[in-house]
Amino acid sequence: MACEYITEIEDISTKTVTILAPSNETVLDTLPVTFTWQALEGSEQYHLQVATPNFNNAARIVVDTVMSKTNYTQTLSKNSYEWRVQGKNAGYVTDYTTQKFSIEK
Repeated sequence: MACEYITEIEDISTKTVTILAPSNETVLDTLPVTFTWQALEGSEQYHLQVATPNFNNAARIVVDTVMSKTNYTQTLSKNSYEWRVQGKNAGYVTDYTTQKFSIEK
């Protein structure tokens, strides 16, 4: 006798990832930078991107990675940055949550 399990994929498309650090408009003078956000119920992975100086006028995308953890550490140089994170599961994605920060060292 076979048992079939039907798993429903949670629609997370209307949810928002909450960013913890660095918060918006933060000025940092220490390295490396640890990007941290709250776990989002229903999300299996997170897409993290960091651009300089921002995503609308990106001179460079310095981080573009997908992971299951809720933090990521990267050494960056003195500059202005924008970072964003998006929750993902097998069927849905959230909108990106975006913050700006700068490093003045």
